[in-house]
Amino acid sequence: MYVRPAAAAAAAFLGFTLTLLGGTASYAATDPGSATGTGPGTGAGRAALGGPVVYAHRGASAYAPENTLDAIDLAMQMGFDWVENDVQRTKDGVLVVIHDDTLARTTDVEQRFPNRAPWKVGDFTAAEIAQLDAGSWFGDEYTGASVPTLRQYIDRVQRNQQKLLLEIKKPELYPGIEAQTLQVLDEAGWLDERHVTRRLVVQSFSADSVRVVHGLRPDLVTAFLGTPTVADLPRYAEFTDRINPWHTTISADWVSAVHGLLGAHGRAMEVDTWIVDDAATARKVQDMGVDGIITNAPDVVRDAVGGF
Repeated sequence: MYVRPAAAAAAAFLGFTLTLLGGTASYAATDPGSATGTGPGTGAGRAALGGPVVYAHRGASAYAPENTLDAIDLAMQMGFDWVENDVQRTKDGVLVVIHDDTLARTTDVEQRFPNRAPWKVGDFTAAEIAQLDAGSWFGDEYTGASVPTLRQYIDRVQRNQQKLLLEIKKPELYPGIEAQTLQVLDEAGWLDERHVTRRLVVQSFSADSVRVVHGLRPDLVTAFLGTPTVADLPRYAEFTDRINPWHTTISADWVSAVHGLLGAHGRAMEVDTWIVDDAATARKVQDMGVDGIITNAPDVVRDAVGGF
């Protein structure tokens, strides 16, 4: 068991946009035992494969500074394949991996650039962001960790033989970020069949952004972050494969309703819930039938529910 440093900050939750689209969706006659866990929309069958998938949220972010290469390296060392990250864009058009739209919480930007408040990611060049220390806020042992570019991050995930749950963060601030993200993924070799079917999911709180990604690359697995009503779920099933809600907003009946729909790839839709960092909640959502659990403390969740 890893020990959480005192410097670890609580996760910040951002709101989401419910943009509802027209259309109808098919309902699935789901056979939980038939899921393979390897293709788009594997359905409600992960429990039969050893428990929910465990996603290391921003890397192993309970134990290392979030969204850094250190955090995904630690997740790898702890035995976790799936890591989650957040993608935003610099002033000069480079995609970087950071959660907040300001650099203030997780870097030393206020000390290095004291006159640049409110220190928005989009107000700094990639070269300026590369100068920042993104680790010492979390612990002295991480002093000097940097904010990685998306390409640096993907290359490390590839080196670690991990899988990526990529979140397009606040796309309304960065027009065209969906196509640019796909371009970086393509240049890194991550849009071939092997990656697309087994190692990559793209998600967002913006339904419009998820729909754009699906339109540009219909073969990609996508996820919407939020908790649509049961009545609205069929509209999302037109352009996404997964609905990924905050754990406090769901019930077993709601999860079952998601599983009862065929998603964009014609398979039963899935539910990966967030952010679950304690054993009791992990067991609770497992009992609800979720397919995956997104967590800052993946070891705690794995110890509680198994998972893979």
